[in-house]
Amino acid sequence: MALYQNISVIGAGAWGTALANAAARAGRDVTLCARNASAAEKMASSRENPRLPGIKIEKKISVIGDIARAGKAEALLLVTPAQSLRQAAKALAPHLAKGTPVIVCAKGIEHGTHKFMTEIIAEVAPLALPAILSGPSFASDVAQGLPTAVTLAAKDGAIAEALVHTLGSDTFRPYHSTDVRGVEIGGAAKNVLAIAAGIVAGKKLGASALAALTTRGFAELMRFGIACGAKPETIAGLSGLGDLVLSCSSAQSRNFSFGMALGRGQMPSRDKLSEGEFTAPVLVELARAKKVDMPVASAVAAVLGGALTVNEAIEMLLTRPFKAEG
Repeated sequence: MALYQNISVIGAGAWGTALANAAARAGRDVTLCARNASAAEKMASSRENPRLPGIKIEKKISVIGDIARAGKAEALLLVTPAQSLRQAAKALAPHLAKGTPVIVCAKGIEHGTHKFMTEIIAEVAPLALPAILSGPSFASDVAQGLPTAVTLAAKDGAIAEALVHTLGSDTFRPYHSTDVRGVEIGGAAKNVLAIAAGIVAGKKLGASALAALTTRGFAELMRFGIACGAKPETIAGLSGLGDLVLSCSSAQSRNFSFGMALGRGQMPSRDKLSEGEFTAPVLVELARAKKVDMPVASAVAAVLGGALTVNEAIEMLLTRPFKAEG
């Protein structure tokens, strides 16, 4: 099986740096591309990312600020926020050779277009082979080399398998899939549901309520995934259930922390991006268009949009009619 030896990671935030470390540990020649030369120089000299204090960037990683140079790699990981992906992909597109795999590492749905991440790549970088990486993973864990498993999907199963073998190691274990949409849906929807879980924790509603919320959130995720053509086993796997469980159970999750602040009646911190805040209204619009019932996600969108208070949203969910589980 042919592997991709030269890897570029576009985006030198916490997650991009963590994935660069993982690829380097897998034995690849890695280039980490920061937003500009100044940022690259600081990281190259200190061998540390301020967003991952105390964690060293692997010595063999080359840190640069030149996207044209980074675009010449055999395969790339595009690690930008979901709503910035189009802009980054446009900047990258002219530098790609035909058939270069571009692995999206963002979790969300684009505002306005309602497009998923690989659809954006296919539109603005037609020479690329879009893929998606998602699953239960915190940047600090991956950066340190703690055991982590994720899903990597591409339409071509052979490409997905080659990418898994390219990036995989004894501590970073991707599983390959061809269910691109299923992997994208899990990553996008879990962010919204994690905000709801954070609200439950912030309101101190108890462990039982949090377990119930997470379980009913998974039911919504499954309904929505199937309506969009995802495979049930993908939604029940690492990129669906796995990521949902992690994001709904730890304050390390930006979306969970965002929800906790809302539950406590506080203003959420803007120091870290909560993708679920931007995905919620788009997810709900898509669900309505497909006639999928997503009461938890809808409640989150209503709170974020100012249509309901947190207490009103909780009351709305608790007073829904009794019905059979499903």
